[in-house]
Amino acid sequence: MIWDTIFFIILPYIAFSLAIAVGIYRSIYRPFTVTSLSSQLLERKKLYWGSISFHYGLVTILLAHLYALTLPKSVLWWNSVPIRLYLLELTGLALGIFAFVGICILLWRRFSEKRVQAVTTPMDIVVLVLVFISILTGILIASLYRFGSSWFTVIFTPYILSMFAFKPNVGLVAPLPWLIKLHVINFFIMVAVFPFSRLIHIFTYPFQYLYRPWQIVIWNRKVKSAKKLSSAQGK
Repeated sequence: MIWDTIFFIILPYIAFSLAIAVGIYRSIYRPFTVTSLSSQLLERKKLYWGSISFHYGLVTILLAHLYALTLPKSVLWWNSVPIRLYLLELTGLALGIFAFVGICILLWRRFSEKRVQAVTTPMDIVVLVLVFISILTGILIASLYRFGSSWFTVIFTPYILSMFAFKPNVGLVAPLPWLIKLHVINFFIMVAVFPFSRLIHIFTYPFQYLYRPWQIVIWNRKVKSAKKLSSAQGK
């Protein structure tokens, strides 16, 4: 019981407090550190295939988790028809595998490309490993503990609400199998690490792009043409 208290009461409060406090601090006092530090120019092919499958798979799964937590009754209503339940479960599993392929490609790229290694920080490795564990355990849970969209909604919605009300009901998650607990604990660790990593860039959006004037960007210009243009302007 003491470990459940540590991992499912103390840890989440610490994790989200760090995420909010450090995230606000970096955004206000160190805004130029809030960046993804893209390595696209160093290697593109592996990044393209890994990033596409990783982002589309993981973001969709995260949105599905959030939807189940905020609108649990609609999820249970959908799952009341067996064919719809199976469709939702298979879709979730497919998205998980899609994201897993993506994270594997990104890990391979990070360790196999010397130029990418040169700009890799220890925190980058920590984040990639945590995400890898999260996706892998998610796939295993979907395979071993069926109908997760239903029991997740029934168990974790009241648990999260109890945490927000500062009356944590750890009894809801205490009986869960160790694999599910590992998945949840790993998520809380990711939240704690989040503000110290480049993951924080997901909460930034260049809103000024919506109203700023159009900018002309020359991606590739021949040197001879540039010299002719400059000489013509000089005359």
